[in-house]
Order: sequence, then C-alpha cells, then structure tokens
Amino acid sequence: MEARSPSPPGITGSLLDLVGHTPLVRLPRLIEADGVEGDLVVKLETANPGGSVKDRPAIAMIDAAEQAGLLRPGGTIVEPTSGNTGVGLAIVAAQRGYKCVFVVTDKVAPEKIDLLRAYGAEVVVCPVAVAPEDPRSYYSVAERLVHEIPGAYRPNQYANPANPASHEASTGPEIWEQTAGRITHFVAGVGTGGTITGVARALKARNPAVQVVGADPEGSVYSGGSGRPYLVEGIGEDFWPTTYDPDIIDRVIAISDEESFLTARRAAREEGLLIGGSGGTALAAALRVAKEAGPSGLVVCLIPDSGRGYLSRVFNDEWMAGYGFLRTCDRCVAAVLDARGDALPPLLYVNPEHTVREAVELLRRHGVSQVPVVLNEPPFAAAEVQGAVDELRLMDLVARDPAVLDRPVGEVMGQELPTIGIGQPVELAVELLDTAPALLVLSGGRPTAVLTRTDVLSFLSSSAP
Repeated sequence: MEARSPSPPGITGSLLDLVGHTPLVRLPRLIEADGVEGDLVVKLETANPGGSVKDRPAIAMIDAAEQAGLLRPGGTIVEPTSGNTGVGLAIVAAQRGYKCVFVVTDKVAPEKIDLLRAYGAEVVVCPVAVAPEDPRSYYSVAERLVHEIPGAYRPNQYANPANPASHEASTGPEIWEQTAGRITHFVAGVGTGGTITGVARALKARNPAVQVVGADPEGSVYSGGSGRPYLVEGIGEDFWPTTYDPDIIDRVIAISDEESFLTARRAAREEGLLIGGSGGTALAAALRVAKEAGPSGLVVCLIPDSGRGYLSRVFNDEWMAGYGFLRTCDRCVAAVLDARGDALPPLLYVNPEHTVREAVELLRRHGVSQVPVVLNEPPFAAAEVQGAVDELRLMDLVARDPAVLDRPVGEVMGQELPTIGIGQPVELAVELLDTAPALLVLSGGRPTAVLTRTDVLSFLSSSAP
C-alpha cells in the first residue's frame, strides 16, 4: 500500500489537536453599561471541539489512565457529569475506540442528554434531590456501574490530579501570554475546582499578585452553603472535591440562579455572546470584580460553554417565567401575594418523615387547607418537592383508620401541587386552579408560597371596578 503523503500545514491531524488556544475577547457594551473603568475580557472555551472547557481535562485524564494501564483497548469510560465532561470524554473515546456510559442528574437540560447520546454514549439519569451518599445519587450510581461493567474505568474528575494539571499546563499559560502578563484578576465558576485551581497555580507562579476569584451558585459549599438548592448546571458542589485547592483561591462570590440566568441572557442580547447558565454565574461575578478593580484592572473571565445546550431553559421565556425568573405581565401572581398581606410564614411545609398528626396540627394552627411535602429544610429547590397533603384527603384517611395519624406523611401524601411563576399572569392561575385546589408559587427558582382559589378570588374582587 502506498504511503499517505504528509498533510498540508493548514490541515490538523486530529480533532483532539484543536483543543486549547481559545480566544480572549473584550465585552465593550457590558463594560460601558455597568460602568466598568478598567478592562473585562472573556476566554471563550466554547471554541473547543466539544464546545466547552472540559475538553482539556478529558484528554489529560484519558492519557493518564492509558499510561497507568487503567484503561485498556475496548474498555468503557464511566463518569458522572453535567454534560460537558461527558462530551469531552466521548470525543476522546470516539477517537480511541472506547465505549462510554455517563450518569447525569435530572436537572441537566434535555438537549445535553441528547448531545451525549449523539456521540454514541449510554446515559443514565438520576434524581438531583438526594445526598451524595444516597445509592440513587449520580455519584453512587456511577461507582456501582464501574464495578458492574467489565473493563470499566471512571476518570473521576473530582479527584483526578490530571484535571487541574491540564489547566496549569494549558489554560493558565495561554491567559498569561494572551494578556502579555497584564492580567490582574481571573474569575471562573467552581465545579470540580480543576479549572480554577490549575489556572490559579499557573498565573500565581508568574505573578503572585494576580487575584483568583471563584464564582459559585448560592447554596453551594464553596460559598458557605450546604450544597443545595440551585438550578445552575455544571458548577457548585455539595461536597469538597480534592481537585479544588482553597488555599490558592483569593475569594469566592455567591451568585443567585436569577442573576446567573439573566446575565447569560444579557450577554446574548447585548454582546451577541451565547453562553450557558454557569457562564452567566462567572460573568456576573466578573462584572462585580471589574467594577471594584478600577481603571488599572484587567479581569479575565472564563466562559466554560455555549448557551446552545440551554435553549430549552435559560433562553426559553416560558421556562424562565415558570420558575419565577421573569415577569411576563402587569397583573401577576406577585400582586395576589402582596394583596394577601401574609401573616403566614413564607412557605408552610412538612417533611415526608413528619407524622400525619403533625401535618394536621400545622393545618389547624395556621388555618390552611394544604401544604407541600418537601425534602430537607428551606430554602428549597423545586425538585425537592415530593407531594402535598390537604385537609380533605387527611380527613378521609383518618375517618377510615385513626391509626393513620401516627404514620409518616410520605406514606399518605398526594401528588405535587402544580407550580406557577411569581411573575406569571393571574389569568394563568385562574386556569390552573380550575382543576387544582392550590398552586405552588416559584420565585427565583424556589418554592415561596401556596396560592389558593380564595387568594385569587379575594384579589379579583378587591381589584374589580
């Protein structure tokens, strides 16, 4: 067979050779609108072949596994992921002949799941509202699959030193060179901690004065939370990965889901830059840092992925309004709650382990007819709502068998209440209440109140001419 002639210099030999060397770009409109005196630029990791920053550690982790003999020809890569690491690993797997099984939570956007499957991966979906040690969690399921599948290897991006090492060797030096060493601040979202840790090591080795700032979803452990609740995908954690080095990070800023999503939408509409929700988290934090940095500041914000994986959520007006992130009307659900003049706590609830007797006492004490059944303690995520109890159902059950009073609520609860966003129209509430006894109101993505037919009727009658 005749030898293949060398490729012309303009042709890259493999898709993997295109990973890295992503561009920096200034955001002039956001800078002007927010009164930033210095400079704010973003590093567009969307330019990687898999569309995200995770392509870098994906290659590094598989290289390390092959060299150590942990992954052999024909093997299977198993990894819990929010999507981006999975895509990076799937690209490497396609190039090198491996199979892939990825475990995701049910808060991951459906287009991300479809994307992983497009690369030929098997995807297992797990509930998000469970503890890491729960056998149903995506960490536990991934670990179980590794033991069940012959020839399986789990890169474990949360503990793999190749993860931060890939950024120390590539992302950090690129930023230093692209800014000619003028960078004063680096801002990135914190997920596994690999990106911010690796970049911090590279930058501080060159100039210890460079400030490294983590952007974290409100509720995540990095900014002092318990690990819940938040809707932003891909960053924030409910445990401390060993790939994160807190000693090298100068500051962590907590950003709400609402600010993250609205900032991502701003970037698209004001700069033509389509970024994901976690990119919105990082950019929101970077705008704060850039304002503080003054005229001499050069802030670099890492954008981890594109907004194309979030079109059904962050960039969908109906989804945003339904979770209480957007106001879509003049006469909204918020007005009904304001008119109610709540003497009640913001949200009455019971946990699944509470007894029916305790639920009945709560209903009686506050004069309400139904409450949601929710995991954990407030603030809650919508995904943590497990069902609801109402006085009619409980009355029927107790009448039939008084022993029900000492049973856990989780054994007798009914279906979850339908949800409505606090910024959605009262007319939608009327429509939903035609078939539901009450609605669970979401604000900023979190359950905030129960809205009843009486509430809406009182509002409509008081506002009628």
